[in-house]
Amino acid sequence: MGNINWGRVILGGLAAGVVIDIGEGTLNGFILAQDWAEAMKALGKAGEMSGGQVAALNVWGLVMGIFAVWLYAAIRPRYGAGPGTAACAGTAVWFVHYIMGGGISLMFDIYPTRLVTIGICVGLVEFILAAMIGASLYKEEAAGAAAAAAR
Repeated sequence: MGNINWGRVILGGLAAGVVIDIGEGTLNGFILAQDWAEAMKALGKAGEMSGGQVAALNVWGLVMGIFAVWLYAAIRPRYGAGPGTAACAGTAVWFVHYIMGGGISLMFDIYPTRLVTIGICVGLVEFILAAMIGASLYKEEAAGAAAAAAR
C-alpha cells in the first residue's frame, strides 16, 4: 500500500471540481436561476448573487472535487482502482455535501422542496461523474520514485 500521490490528487481533484462547477453553474445559474432568485427574495435576500458569492461557490466546487479524489485515493487500496471505487467516493462526498446540507434546508423549510430535491438528484449524477473523471487522472507513485524520495 503506497502513499497518496498528492500531486495527482490535486490534478484529478481540480478536474473533478471543474465538472462540479460546470454542473452547478448550469443547473443553478441558468436553468433554475429565476427559481433561486425568487426563493432568495422570499427570504429577504438579494435575488442576484454577487461576484464574490459566485467565486466562493466555484472555489467550494473545486474543494469538493479535491475531496472526492482524495477519498478515492484513500479507499483505492481496499476497494481497488477503477470507476466503481470512484463512484463510491463520489457518492460519499455527495452524501456529505447534499444530503446532510440539503437535509437541513428541508428540515427547516428554508428553500422550496422542489429546488432542493432537484439539486440533490442532479448532484448525485454530477458528483459521481466528477469523481470518475478526477479518479481517471489519479495514479499511485511508482515504488522506485517513492523510495528515492524517502532517502
